Amino acid sequence: MAVTDAAAECTAVLDEVESAVITDRRFLRQVLTGILGRGHVLLEDVPGVGKTLTARSIATALGLDFSRVQFTPDLLPADVTGTNIYDERDGVFEFAEGPIFANVVLADEINRAPPKTQAALLEAMEEGQVTVDGETHPLPEPFFVMATQNPVEQEGTFSLPEAQLDRFMIKSNMGYPDRDGELELLDRRADRTAQAPGVSPVLDHQRVTTLQEVPETVTVERPVREYVVDLGRATRNDERVQVGVSPRGIQRLFEAARAYAVIDGRDYVVPDDVKSIAPAVLGHRLVLTAESSVRSVSKRAVLNEVLDRVPVPTIDD
Repeated sequence: MAVTDAAAECTAVLDEVESAVITDRRFLRQVLTGILGRGHVLLEDVPGVGKTLTARSIATALGLDFSRVQFTPDLLPADVTGTNIYDERDGVFEFAEGPIFANVVLADEINRAPPKTQAALLEAMEEGQVTVDGETHPLPEPFFVMATQNPVEQEGTFSLPEAQLDRFMIKSNMGYPDRDGELELLDRRADRTAQAPGVSPVLDHQRVTTLQEVPETVTVERPVREYVVDLGRATRNDERVQVGVSPRGIQRLFEAARAYAVIDGRDYVVPDDVKSIAPAVLGHRLVLTAESSVRSVSKRAVLNEVLDRVPVPTIDD
């Protein structure tokens, strides 16, 4: 598939989702960047902004199977991955697939589940498979996890470990709609006889898989590659940061920048692609020092200073 064709299909998907979900297109583009880059997305936002609707709408527009898992303190790993069930008639154990066996899995309020259950997602997100009772089961292709967590209410939650956070290519937030958007929500609510805007499939499984191959054809010149590496390394040299971006995080930024360029219809990456998507890819990978936490220093503020400090390369047309 040519980059121009891929960009047209991405635009069609964004337009279709935006017709039903009232949110910033920038946010939808970040989510789509994660899908194109074969990554996963973590949404940290308050309840009631439409995270579940967004995930379901994106899955529908892409023509993919959707599954929602409500994470709770009593959720067990088997409730996510599935389990072996004994068949009395045949005298054998048969594997019953869990809700993770879908193309798009919404892990709702993921930080409400205990670490053992959170860890059940690690293998799935990294390897595209799950292992139950020593037997490995491949997950559907493509496979994409969108997880949510509430940044305000922390009682009864379990913070995601760094290893889990590192599995998410993108961390973003929807934010509140603008004034016109919230008025439109009221208009929809006021007229119950009118059918709510729906989302129709734009692509299918095969076309999504083909679309995910397009970023591999995107060119990243040497100065831009150096810029990606320098950004990651600069986070490790900041005195406010205890643990900076890992080599894996640098690779994820590289992959996300290529996907971001495809959505723009280019077969090459420019520094602005890297700078635009860097906060969503690198921010959640930083671990600040205890002193920084006490002083309420934000990861976003640290990353913004890094982006301002690292020289941006000049690319000749």
